[in-house]
Amino acid sequence: MLFDFFPSRRLTIYLAKTFVVRILAVLAMLVVVLLMLDLLGKTGDILAFEGNGQPEVLQYASLRIPQLVARFLPYSVLLATIITLATLNQNSEVVAMKAAGLSAHQILAPLLLTATILAVISFAFNERVVTRANATLKAWEAVDYGNVPIDPAARSNVYLNDGNDVLLASTLTGKGEDFVMTGVTFYSRDDAGMIASQIRADRATYAAPGWRLENARSFNVSTARAQTIEGDLVVGEGVTLGQVELRRVDPNAEPLAELSRSIEALKSAGRRTSELEAKWWHKISGPLSTILMPLLGAVAGFGLARSGQLFARAVIGMALGFAYFVVDNAALAMGSFGGYPPLLAAWAPFFLFLFVGETVLVRTEE
Repeated sequence: MLFDFFPSRRLTIYLAKTFVVRILAVLAMLVVVLLMLDLLGKTGDILAFEGNGQPEVLQYASLRIPQLVARFLPYSVLLATIITLATLNQNSEVVAMKAAGLSAHQILAPLLLTATILAVISFAFNERVVTRANATLKAWEAVDYGNVPIDPAARSNVYLNDGNDVLLASTLTGKGEDFVMTGVTFYSRDDAGMIASQIRADRATYAAPGWRLENARSFNVSTARAQTIEGDLVVGEGVTLGQVELRRVDPNAEPLAELSRSIEALKSAGRRTSELEAKWWHKISGPLSTILMPLLGAVAGFGLARSGQLFARAVIGMALGFAYFVVDNAALAMGSFGGYPPLLAAWAPFFLFLFVGETVLVRTEE
């Protein structure tokens, strides 16, 4: 049974179906165009690794598509809102609905309901698909599109301190004492912080304490002499397993529950977590931005089409929608730098533009 807030069942289904078709069409267009542009710049890097070919290019595309869908779904909802309402207005369907006694909010109700369902789907899609695609693509890029690490929890570009010394690794796989680093570089620095020597190795394993380097090669800065080290070499004895666990967390590659555990671990170690907390809240507020788009783009659907202001209203709707994305990114950046509390950084743009969109709709149509 429909509430009084909605129009008739037939009209609700008609508006929702029209809206969904346009969302999918706009989203498909954006994803295809942006994916082609991305492949133009990345195909050379992928094929540069010996043995890579068309399957690897298609694999890269399969990992990029979820990212593009997640990022541009709100834009698609905004553009679909403007196209749908402008078309209805141009064909005098909005006039007919208002003449039948429907308010602007009732006309928008099917679109808002559709956007709410899309927000829930988007959240689940981000948690189950996009985070895994982000983690896999980041690990693959870390090895220059070589062999993708088997471990789905593989971490890339690991940076660890041992006093003045620094231990770097391209990838980190495993867990606990079974940690394995690849593409390892160890910098030994003097008391002044200057690099005294550099040691590179293909692989490193935990030596309890320290990290055992395999096939190590050293370079002494003062003598400018390079040599291959025979046997295994243990470095970084001050780098504990706890430090490795408290690596730099990638919030885009971790689901909500896992990111919560990472934040708690960093807090217990006395680390700053405001950036991660803002990203945690944004995992919820981000998908909800699709609900705002029908409200912000609604200005394009009302007013007399023959007055010549339809195009201007469409531009105003696009401006409101894109202004939201600008403010949202700016607030998230301020939250990352500590300028805003994490909760405010994630939610303030949403509620601000919710009030703006509602005010514009009420002042112009209700």
